[in-house]
Amino acid sequence: MAKKVYPANHAHPRYWGTWFAITLMRLGAFLPWRLKLALGKAIGLLSWRFAKRRRHITETNFRLCFPELGEEARADLVRRTFVANGIGILETATGWCRDPEHLRHRVVFRGVEHMERAMAQGKGALIIGIHFSTLDLGGALHSLFFPADVVYRPHDNPVFEEFMTKARRGIFGAAIDRHDLRGVVRRIKSGHAVWYSPDQDFGREASVFAPFFGVEAASIKLTAKIARMTGAPVMPLMFHRNPDNRTYTLEYLPALENFPSGDDVADASQVNAFIEQAIRRHPEQYLWLHRRFKTRPPGEAKFY
Repeated sequence: MAKKVYPANHAHPRYWGTWFAITLMRLGAFLPWRLKLALGKAIGLLSWRFAKRRRHITETNFRLCFPELGEEARADLVRRTFVANGIGILETATGWCRDPEHLRHRVVFRGVEHMERAMAQGKGALIIGIHFSTLDLGGALHSLFFPADVVYRPHDNPVFEEFMTKARRGIFGAAIDRHDLRGVVRRIKSGHAVWYSPDQDFGREASVFAPFFGVEAASIKLTAKIARMTGAPVMPLMFHRNPDNRTYTLEYLPALENFPSGDDVADASQVNAFIEQAIRRHPEQYLWLHRRFKTRPPGEAKFY
């Protein structure tokens, strides 16, 4: 598929929709909390009803990962996932467009001692983040307690990329292109913590197959490679919206043990086990709308 070509002039009519979306995000960030929740829920329900392709992907993921649930329970979980991710749009807007200090009273941060112990080693740290609907707001809330850089995927649309990157640089110390391995290693070796999310399917060449919710999933090898190149502790981080829909919990677990082990499959399995543990706390808040099992082992039929 040919890559889209975008106009150089950011005032070009092709970007008017993007500028409108950015304006809505900036306005949405300052809405009263209850209105944010109501609007996010409405967006989620509309997406659940009309985004049939994404709903099919989500239904497939739940069928694979939660076979113990009946059809009615899985259907309810699909609906709640769309609602949570709709709210996540307003949470992302809040994380990008507002000073996180105004949310300090909404945050409980557990396991702080684990991160303090890791950083005291002087080797930096690699933070395992997860693609929850609260991802970008979680990063903003994390910045209230610990500074960190972030690894991210640049957006194809240059106007939205500029907006997104500027916002993330206001939260994190540096926003590093996911293809810039040297940049990641350099920042960690200089004593920084780097937030990295290894829970998506990046294809066969970058991955090994390791179990995720009991299903063989293409799991990237880069987490272990970065840890091996830097000697930095790998820190599992959980973050969720609490059931009251008004507060958030962030929690560090102890650094992964015997990591990297030298066995790519064992290392990917250890990372996946943590991610699964975090997801099971609030499964509806995970980004199940993406094709986590897109790449299949040789000879195995596609799921989507």
